Amino acid sequence: MVKKSKNNGSSCTIRLTTTLLTKKYNMSNQHHKETFITKYVFSTDHKMISKQYLVTGIFMGIIGVFMSMLFRLQIAWPDHSFTIIEAFLGRHQNGGVMTPDMYLALVTIHGTIMVFFVLTAGLSGTFSNLLIPLQIGARDMASGFLNMVSYWLFFLSSVIMLISLFVEAGPASAGWTIYPPLSALPQAMPGSGMGMTLWLISMAIFVASSLLGSLNYIVTVLNLRTVGMKMTRLPLTIWAFFVTAIIGVVSFPVLLSAALLLIFDRSFGTSFFLSDIFIQGEVLHYQGGSPVLFEHLFWFLGHPEVYIVLLPALGITSEIISTNSRKPIFGYRAMIGSIIAIAFLSTVVWGHHMFVSGMNPFLGSVFTFTTLLIAIPSAVKAFNYLTTLWKGNLQMNPAMLFSIGLVSTFISGGLTGLVLGDSALDINVHDTYFVVAHFHLVMGVSAIYGMFAGVYHWFPKMYGRMMNKTLGYWHFWLTAVAAYGVFFPMHFIGLAGLPRRYYSNTAFPLFDDVADVNIVITLFAILGGASQIIFLANFFISIYKGKKAEQNPWKSNTLEWTTPVEHIHGNWPGELPTVHRWPYDYSKPGHDEDFVSQTTPLYEGEEES
Repeated sequence: MVKKSKNNGSSCTIRLTTTLLTKKYNMSNQHHKETFITKYVFSTDHKMISKQYLVTGIFMGIIGVFMSMLFRLQIAWPDHSFTIIEAFLGRHQNGGVMTPDMYLALVTIHGTIMVFFVLTAGLSGTFSNLLIPLQIGARDMASGFLNMVSYWLFFLSSVIMLISLFVEAGPASAGWTIYPPLSALPQAMPGSGMGMTLWLISMAIFVASSLLGSLNYIVTVLNLRTVGMKMTRLPLTIWAFFVTAIIGVVSFPVLLSAALLLIFDRSFGTSFFLSDIFIQGEVLHYQGGSPVLFEHLFWFLGHPEVYIVLLPALGITSEIISTNSRKPIFGYRAMIGSIIAIAFLSTVVWGHHMFVSGMNPFLGSVFTFTTLLIAIPSAVKAFNYLTTLWKGNLQMNPAMLFSIGLVSTFISGGLTGLVLGDSALDINVHDTYFVVAHFHLVMGVSAIYGMFAGVYHWFPKMYGRMMNKTLGYWHFWLTAVAAYGVFFPMHFIGLAGLPRRYYSNTAFPLFDDVADVNIVITLFAILGGASQIIFLANFFISIYKGKKAEQNPWKSNTLEWTTPVEHIHGNWPGELPTVHRWPYDYSKPGHDEDFVSQTTPLYEGEEES
């Protein structure tokens, strides 16, 4: 006999199914010996897939950061010969000085790798996979198979992007925004040939991977929550991952359509984005297309992409700041509201990237309004973080330091966004280093801080061991000093008018005064790159040699800390936990401990927070 559930029919069915499957999971764990192939290649376990995403993201991050080191050397000392450039760039250099085409290619692939293959994989791919089932009380994702396919498509996409680096004419070099006509005509520049084709194939596969992953996350959150896990009891991490997945489903197909139309223009003679093209005095036959159409399609994804990488980082930060302040998160419902508002507004602001593209000025004023509007929910998040920290019993571990660092860069980088979001002000600093400073602080550094915070915080859950705290402190302080050392001076050279993406500025006497600043920036960049070696050593050594973790090392309330330290496929050995309260009951009066797990029933007379 089945008792009628208070929940709707679907959740009742799911509850029954998962209960019936418990024995199966237990039996499989007792009697099933996994081989290398079943464990790493065909694994459908969300915990394994999250680790695969993380390690792949870290590997791609090493390549992306190394590229930035190479082109920073070029910007700081444009005429100097470097052995490292000679060693790595082969025929794309001349006596240790890189060619202009290679400089553009490095900038392009650095941007692509960092945005899509590091930040999207390291945050959404890793932590959505790891935490969604664990924090909502589910055995696994809604579809383990689709989850596995999503990762391997991502892996394939990464491999194709890396292969494009070895193409004879050079990789894609039209900037990570790949604006036509440079990207649409193979004869436009060396990197527009095979390198560009591979870039487009890689991105098409990446979009397919992201869509599969995002749909899986949405279905899992909606359908597989355990008994008592109402939407208003979800940790803010889950809210962030859930809404991020929705943004991904809305905006990624538009990038796919742009990429497919560009493939048609390149390969089949269409002219979606091409019109009145002259190359070396020759008039090409293209008519009727518009490169501005491509800009609209690209930025319809391009701006939401900022929040696809930033919202998970903000969700992770919410969890870590609350746990390590030993206080409930301030304004829980306002935080949910701000996540939803950011998601909606992020899809209607893309035009602020195009104020100088010849777009209708009236349209410019609409986009200015929506852009300045998005500052409100962002400010809500910033103030709520600061209020949570205020007078808290702060536990300053590495995860907490990176979370506070994120709040700092989110505020400092966000303020410059107000300048760039205003069409009248943007014209003066568009395509200067001011823009580079802004988006690197908000999207680059903030998101990376969120990723590091998440790794330090949930490493015990991933690998059953602790990372070294002292190395974590060194890693944070060196990274924090280097990040501001790189991107803060860029605001000023941007205001002085120094344009971005230039291979060398020596031809312009106007910019001689800022040449020394670029040297300082490069030295800080090398320090920042080198300090990541501390993290890499700490991460990979701790997997094997780290101190054994206890079940709940941070004294946290959320469900993932109720699972055993040793991983099992199915997360909980017995029945799924039942949830009785929200996840932020820290330092609650009337309780012996300063934390109360979500699985603890309410005392008689106790009100839910």
